[in-house]
Parts: sequence; C-alpha cells; structure tokens
Amino acid sequence: MATDYTDMLLAENLTYRIRNALIEVSSRYGAGHKERVYQQACAEVFQRGAIPYISQPQIDIHSLDTGRKIAVHIPDFVIADCVVVELKAVPQLAFAAVVQLDTYLRATTFEIGILVNFGTPRAEIIRRIYTNDRKPLAAARHTASV
Repeated sequence: MATDYTDMLLAENLTYRIRNALIEVSSRYGAGHKERVYQQACAEVFQRGAIPYISQPQIDIHSLDTGRKIAVHIPDFVIADCVVVELKAVPQLAFAAVVQLDTYLRATTFEIGILVNFGTPRAEIIRRIYTNDRKPLAAARHTASV
C-alpha cells in the first residue's frame, strides 16, 4: 500500500492557495512586465483571496555561527508570518536565485520559501522547505528575537 504524503506537507493548504494566486496573476498578466507590476497584482489577488500578507517586510538574517543578527533582507512578501515569497520577472531563472532563497531560509526562522518567475509564458514556481529542526541556531535565534 502506497503512503499518502500529502498530509505531511508543511502548510499544504496555505501554499496551495499561494500557488493558485500566483498562477492567476501569471494567467492575467502574462510575461513581459516589470517585477513591480507583478508585486502589485499579487497583493491584489492575495487580498481578494483573504491570504494574509506583508509586502516587503524586513526580516533579520542571522549568523550561522553565532546566531547574531548580521543583516536585513527585504523579500517581496511574507505570507501568514510563515512563508517567504520572492518574485522575479526574468526570461530564465538563474540558479543563484534558488540558492539565495535557500540561504535566506537557512539563516532565518522561516521554514517555507516560494520563488516565482513571471518572466516566462507560464509562471515558474519553486517551493522550498528548510525546517527549523534542521537549523542548529534556530531555537537560539527565536528566543533572542522575542
């Protein structure tokens, strides 16, 4: 008997709703706009869909060695205080953008990241997970930031 892994997905319902919103924006606007256009369109769709979001918040980046805050990153969105969303509008998504998302997840207490590229005929959506139990300094960072 096959195992049903769908129940084990982190924030499955929320990320499903986010992906649907991103696909809707891609369908309506197509490729070719500046990133700012897609950001405004996403905000409208998130709001209409009752998806709680913060646009361009500052999130702290912590040292992987000491847990000290070493920088600030401003993602395009933070959804429901648990999903970081990065938007791109480029003809081809660079591997560096994926690595950057992974790095931000590793150096913050966020566990889910979504990277979307609107620069192609169909939106390219990448969902990444980096759970806090895999981050050695996550508990220390969370305690220090409270």
